[in-house]
Amino acid sequence: MGRVLRIGHRGAAGYAPENTLASIEKAISLGADLVEIDVQRTNDGHLVIIHDPKVDRTTNGAGLVASMSLSALRDLDAGAGQCIPTVQDVLQTTNGRVGLILELKVEGLAEQVGKCVDLSGFTSQIIYASFLHDEVRAIKEADPQTMTMALFGRLPKDLVKATQHANATHIGFNYTTVTRDKVEWCHQRGLVVFVYTVNDRQDIDHVRSLGVDGIISDFPDRI
Repeated sequence: MGRVLRIGHRGAAGYAPENTLASIEKAISLGADLVEIDVQRTNDGHLVIIHDPKVDRTTNGAGLVASMSLSALRDLDAGAGQCIPTVQDVLQTTNGRVGLILELKVEGLAEQVGKCVDLSGFTSQIIYASFLHDEVRAIKEADPQTMTMALFGRLPKDLVKATQHANATHIGFNYTTVTRDKVEWCHQRGLVVFVYTVNDRQDIDHVRSLGVDGIISDFPDRI
């Protein structure tokens, strides 16, 4: 069995406020190979790192991310005095230190995110991911050499058709849906398999035994 990649979920969300620079630093300190973060866009066109459509759960504010300006978002407390970072902030913080999985949370981000990464001179590993498979496909078409991940919640009725449409290099399964057969099926087609979000040590041991390539966890040190 090969080495399984340790992937910090929203940084190391079990230890620090999710999708903040503090959370990312914690994941790096715990030896994560990659850090997964979530990308959205402000109403004035900036790419920011936050998971929910609204800021309500993770900050001291309220409202839709897409209806707020970057400066308004910057004024919010994202936990423990942390602010909501931009993609540029994260690229600068992590470059040469840890790989990134950038999950595109809304439609129409592919081109802007790709350009942002290109302009940053980022040298660490980067994987673009989304449940929105048209976004994954668009990034791959713009740069055939890039790594992309099609994320699945429930398994589609036709996994072959779904994976062909996304044209991804990686597949991300909810850990409760993955089986050894699914992993082997993906490997036979040259696809790398990651599973999310696996926090219990028994569950981590179980998915590791299935032959997955990477495990996404709020506690990357448990992997």
